[in-house]
Amino acid sequence: MMRLLLLVLGLWLLTGPGSGAWAASRKAADLRQANGLTAFTPPEKFLAGNFVAEEMNPAFIFGTVKDFVASRKCPTAWLIDEAAKNRPAAPGTPEASEYTLYLEEDCPDQVVYYVFVDQSGLTPQQWIEWRRHFHKSKADQQFGAAKTKLEQACKEGCGVGGELRFLQINGELLGKSPEEYLRSDLRFAPIYDLNQQKKIPK
Repeated sequence: MMRLLLLVLGLWLLTGPGSGAWAASRKAADLRQANGLTAFTPPEKFLAGNFVAEEMNPAFIFGTVKDFVASRKCPTAWLIDEAAKNRPAAPGTPEASEYTLYLEEDCPDQVVYYVFVDQSGLTPQQWIEWRRHFHKSKADQQFGAAKTKLEQACKEGCGVGGELRFLQINGELLGKSPEEYLRSDLRFAPIYDLNQQKKIPK
């Protein structure tokens, strides 16, 4: 009996919350299929990097993506669109670009998608060039202030390699901004105030 309990405990430790090996619930599996998503292992540079949770004018930098994943209460898994599972070009190359990743949190009452954008492969110049590709001449006006603040944060050791773009709960887009949701609902504290240009004490 004791050997059986130890075996069960060992399996739980291997496949517990935060492990991609945890079997997805029926609801999670259905959502994956409906959205054409497949399992994916993000690069360590993205996981170890800090992130923002607002595209146009972020007010805060949060801690590492890895720390955010560890803070979740239910089993998690990283997913990517089946058509985009082949990684983009290496950092610093002309073909480098952003791409979307889904952090799935599979809870008994809901399945949450934290939709991230991996920007860890972009140099600062490529970051703004990528926005010019979509926003044309308005890119500098729309993102110029954010770029300046992020560059200053980088000098202070709070560089950013990712962005939490939006959230979905049970397939429905969350109306609240990710930045607000992280701070008010999840109590996930930021590490840097971009508007005041200073680190936030723990």
